[in-house]
Amino acid sequence: MTRRLSRPRDDRWIAGVCSGLARRFGLSSGVMRLIFVLSCLLPGPQFLIYLILWIMMPSE
Repeated sequence: MTRRLSRPRDDRWIAGVCSGLARRFGLSSGVMRLIFVLSCLLPGPQFLIYLILWIMMPSE
């Protein structure tokens, strides 16, 4: 059974993107948030990808 990618209503901080990704890949939401914050220290379009996922991911 595959979990669908969606933003949960109960575990949001800003938009629920990290929490939705964590549920999809079987991680804790805190670990996913830490990975995102650490990835923002590297050059790349991480913040833009977060905004796109916020728009594209359906809410539960």
